[in-house]
Amino acid sequence: MLEGNRVTARISVRGFAVASATAVTTVGAVVGVAAGADQGQASDAEATAAQATLLEDIPAGSQAQAQTASLTQQADAASVASDAKAKKSAEEAARKQAAKDAAAKREKAEKEAAAKKAAEKAKERDKIQSASSRSSERSDFPQKSSYSTAEVQSMAKQIVGGGQYQCFSQIVTRESGWNYQATNASSGAYGLVQALPGSKMASAGADWRTNPATQIKWGLNYMNDRYGSPCGAWDFWQANHYY
Repeated sequence: MLEGNRVTARISVRGFAVASATAVTTVGAVVGVAAGADQGQASDAEATAAQATLLEDIPAGSQAQAQTASLTQQADAASVASDAKAKKSAEEAARKQAAKDAAAKREKAEKEAAAKKAAEKAKERDKIQSASSRSSERSDFPQKSSYSTAEVQSMAKQIVGGGQYQCFSQIVTRESGWNYQATNASSGAYGLVQALPGSKMASAGADWRTNPATQIKWGLNYMNDRYGSPCGAWDFWQANHYY
């Protein structure tokens, strides 16, 4: 019995040794396969582990402070950008308003200058008309059956006045050659100033056909009303060859 028990014990020990060796081999193989499978991912795993280590190394309070500082910087940058935009908008608005004010000021000055010029022109016209009216009232020319050019020109000097006579004379010379009976065959214009139609001169007198003084008075009033003066009419005539 004792011998048999020894044999049995030796077999059991031997079997345990074989089983242990097999187990060791199997475990080694498994470990080898696992090592081979993980070899390609070693770099990524190491990088991830390094990042995790860095994050673990930074205390939680420091992380919160870093995040707060980043947000503060972003807010400051946004504020600076907003201020710059607002400043640019304000400068642009100021520039536009200044341009608008300058334009309004210039327009006002131009209107005032135009009004002043118109007033001066009206004043001068009234002065001329008044002088012409006084001359006409003082000029009492006897009726004649005919008049020489010299006589007609003398009438004009007295009625028109020395300041405007030269301009008046320039127009009459070109319109009728100082012929108070001149008639335009094509248009029907008549008289010293070639009124069209000649019957317009009836407003100055019923004798408009035969009295040069009546024609001169009508022509002077026409030039004053339309151009401000005989010289104004002469300026227009030179530019257009009619008045």
